[in-house]
Amino acid sequence: MARTGRRPGQTETREDILAAARRLFGERGYDGTTIRGIAAEAGVNPALVHHFFGTKDRVFVAALNLPIDPGAVVARLTDGPREETAQRLLRMFLELWREPDSRASFLALVRSVSTNERAAMMLRQFIERVMLTRLAEALDIPKLRLTGMVAQVMGIAMVRHIVGVEPIASADEEEIVAMVAPVLQRYLDPS
Repeated sequence: MARTGRRPGQTETREDILAAARRLFGERGYDGTTIRGIAAEAGVNPALVHHFFGTKDRVFVAALNLPIDPGAVVARLTDGPREETAQRLLRMFLELWREPDSRASFLALVRSVSTNERAAMMLRQFIERVMLTRLAEALDIPKLRLTGMVAQVMGIAMVRHIVGVEPIASADEEEIVAMVAPVLQRYLDPS
């Protein structure tokens, strides 16, 4: 009689799924990759992909080692008064870059996308189709404005954490929020 359930001992199933996901996302892009395709490539049932990761977005985040969950980002940015949305966005990014583990993931990602077109395409598709679409809808603003906000926040991260330009590299986070959040908020509420 065949045993059911998890196999005894160590398993590399999760890592096999991630390796398959990286290959497929790299070859086919975000839109061309499916949970079924990842499962077939890894030699597992699609239910196992769902068990480990839940959704295609989460498989992608794990495959690229992104330190963010798209659903959590949307929830955090929309949880509170609209006039404080830019502050929440900026604080969230500053917090992510402050934490050593997520900073290391972002640094690896920046290096990958700046030198590897396949990695850049994967990230570009994810940002455009998942993050920007969800956030633009949730915040009720055009994607162009949202992209402008993200570009400014990424510029701050680049100058502060990658290049290390002073005085912004050592500035207090709240000082940065006070200086930049009003500019970001104008993307949300131009008047």
